[in-house]
Amino acid sequence: MSCTCGGHGTNLKGWLMHMGANELSALLWRERELLELLVFKLEEEQLLLQGGKSRWLQHATREVEQVLTLVREAGLGRSVEVAALATEWGSDEDATLRELAASAPSGPWAEILAAHLTALADLTTQIKQLRDVNEQFIRAASRSTQETLAGLNLNVKTYDARGTTDATSSAARLVDRNL
Repeated sequence: MSCTCGGHGTNLKGWLMHMGANELSALLWRERELLELLVFKLEEEQLLLQGGKSRWLQHATREVEQVLTLVREAGLGRSVEVAALATEWGSDEDATLRELAASAPSGPWAEILAAHLTALADLTTQIKQLRDVNEQFIRAASRSTQETLAGLNLNVKTYDARGTTDATSSAARLVDRNL
């Protein structure tokens, strides 16, 4: 079946294959952008941890979680598009991006998909490294806080059923009787 699309005589099946591949490539670019944003947010979180700015840590963590949600959604869209394109290219519907690149028809798509795959793998490695370092900072801060609290001699008194403290204090007290 032939079709004239945009003034160029092309094979409709080939044209549709390129449309599916173009859609997938656009989704992969979007996913790469989101992963780069995640790298930025994790680095931002790391700077807060290094600087002891725990006041802002909850905001940074929430932003990381928001980007992760977008990454998951993009990954789902990619999976759907990979399955559709794999079927068009005569591969298994459950093909991975690597398998899809290997089964790409002649032309630039194998190289384009392989480049996307390499970039995604590099970003994933960066994200894992940042996550691990941030986790070490958080554990160190938690240990430090626990050690500080354990070192404090607070002599905490609790109340009994009568509403009095369970221990008497020998510390001097100053009472203002003019109140």
